[in-house]
Order: sequence, then C-alpha cells, then structure tokens
Amino acid sequence: MTDKEVWDKEIPIPERLIKYVDQGVRDKLPPGTQVHGITQSGASYWARTAKIEAADAVGNPTPFFMKVLQFEQGKDMVSAEYYAMSLLHSANPDMVVEPVAWGAYTEEPETYFFVCRFHQFLKVKEPSGRKELPPVNKIPDVLVFPGLVSDLHKRGASRTGEFGFPITMYGGRNPQTFPLCKSWEECFSKGLSNIFDAEEQTHGPDEEMRHLREGLMTKVIPRLLRPLETEGRVLTPTLVHGDLWDGNVAVDKATGKPLVFDATPLYAHNEYELGPWWPTRHRMGRDYIEEYQTIHGASKPSRDFESRVKLYAIRFDLHASSLYPGNLLWRNLVKDAIRDLLNRYPLGYEGYLMEQERSRQTGKL
Repeated sequence: MTDKEVWDKEIPIPERLIKYVDQGVRDKLPPGTQVHGITQSGASYWARTAKIEAADAVGNPTPFFMKVLQFEQGKDMVSAEYYAMSLLHSANPDMVVEPVAWGAYTEEPETYFFVCRFHQFLKVKEPSGRKELPPVNKIPDVLVFPGLVSDLHKRGASRTGEFGFPITMYGGRNPQTFPLCKSWEECFSKGLSNIFDAEEQTHGPDEEMRHLREGLMTKVIPRLLRPLETEGRVLTPTLVHGDLWDGNVAVDKATGKPLVFDATPLYAHNEYELGPWWPTRHRMGRDYIEEYQTIHGASKPSRDFESRVKLYAIRFDLHASSLYPGNLLWRNLVKDAIRDLLNRYPLGYEGYLMEQERSRQTGKL
C-alpha cells in the first residue's frame, strides 16, 4: 500500500483548472453568491480538488468544495456523483455533505465539475511512526456513527422494491454497475462479476483467481445470500452509501457531527455497507460492525452474519485491486478470503438445505 510507484503519480488533470473559478461554475452557484477566490484543497488520485471562497448575498461566508475532471468519463463521474449525493442527502441531510451542482466549464473544452458545500474537518495525527505522513480526518466515535448509519438505512428503503442502481457509479476512475434486480443474490452476483472483469483487465488473467471466482459465484454467494430471501424471509432493498471506509467519513470541525461524502450508492442488503469495516487496515473496523449489529440487528439467518460481511468485504478489496496496476496486495487478499469461505461452505446452497433438513429431523430448527 506504500509502494511509491503506485501512489506517487501525477493527477491526470491540469492544475491550471483550479487556479480560477470558471464562469460555468459561477453560473451554477446559488443566486447572489459572491466569489472571492479559489485554493487547492483536499486530495484525489483522479481529479483536481479545490475550495472556493465565497459569501452569500448578504455577506455570510459560504465556501464550496469543487472537484474537476475531464472528457466524457469525467462528465459521467461528476454527474453520477451529483445524482448519488442528492439521493443520500435527501435521505439524511444531517449526515451527508450537501451537493450543490455539476456542470461544464465555459473556458475549457471537455472539462466538468462537481460542487458541494465545504466543511472544515477535524484532523488527527496517526501513530504510524512515519513523520512525513500528514494528519488525517478524525473518524466518528464508534458509539455514535454506527447508529447514524443504521438510521440512514431505515430511512432509505427502496420505493420500487428493486436492488441495484439505475445509473453507473464510479469508485475512483472505474465504473460500478449493479443492475436493477428483484433478487439481492442476482444483483450482487452481477455487480461483483463486473468488478472481477475490471480487476482482470488491470492485472491480467490468473488461473487460480478464475477458479476461485467460479467457486465464489456458484457455491459461496448462493449459500450466504439465497437464505436471506427464501423460507418466507423478505429482504428490503436499502439505500447504502456504498463505500463507507474511513477515507469517505469525517467529523465537522464546527459542529462535531459526522459527515459522509464520495458515495457509490445502490439499493442493497443493508449489511453490504459493513464490508469496508472488515479489513484490519481500516481505522473504522470490526468494533463498528459489532456496534451496528447491536443497534440494527442481523438479518436472518443470523448465524451467517460474519460470513456475509466477509463476503461483502471481498467486493471492496477486489475493486481496490482494479484501481492500482502493479499492486497485487488486494488480489492476494481477495484470494485468501475466497479460499476461507470455500473451505467453510464447500457444498454451497445444497449444504444449507442439508443443514436445514437435519435440524428439522432433530427438532432444532
């Protein structure tokens, strides 16, 4: 994760694009906004990011955060982010950074922007032992944040009863497509297959990965996800942030309240949201999962809860692997996780049915 050949690369967007506030941006800001300046702010591997210093019509400071990308994919990325953040903000405006607009520059061809409200975040210095590492955003308290996430999930039930998302989202520069489906097993399987394909395009084919992928799709996913929607159980599609690791969460300096941003949402099984909290490298970890489970409960069959979260974590490691050519860390993590789940569930859904039948015969169902 610290390989300089992977991380220390020039952002593929000209820096000049955040040296001024283009008229196309000005036209999309709230009426009466007075623009006072712009400075680089934040960090991204895919975009240029900046803070727009501004005030409202009566002079109150109203700064904005801007993300700038280029070309057709850049247009797709900023428009998708605006759509997604608007949806999440409508579900929980106290927890989600407010999106303002997206649009195109007037002075630069094929240049597009996303603008949201600017927040100053609390920072902490991580005890990494490396002096050159800058402070990072403080993460929300484990006794507070899981409850807010649970509330978001309760508010975000799908009105159509479908899993998935109507548009293509982007995690980093790579698209994420979860087609609309009536079944969560079908939706997750198709979405994960798309990410497997993207990962293979990044790192090339691998015979062991191909074998493990087949086992995951034919054995593990049916075993862990099909019982959620059989034997009379009903799973409600829930709006999730979709990438809730500690890089997309912070604490507002002015209010002390948690805020989330950079979402890649979909209507999913609510426990999908917990996937980024499983890897031990993340600052929001398994204690957050335990607190969420205490508050929200586990879907039935509850005995599969931990395995389901581990399955969902595979999606996040696989997507990370698709983003960084030359770094096989995440591919190897994915392989290890799939091996473990295949060892646990070698018989797939048929094994589950056998377990159920034995329980019926012994009266322990």
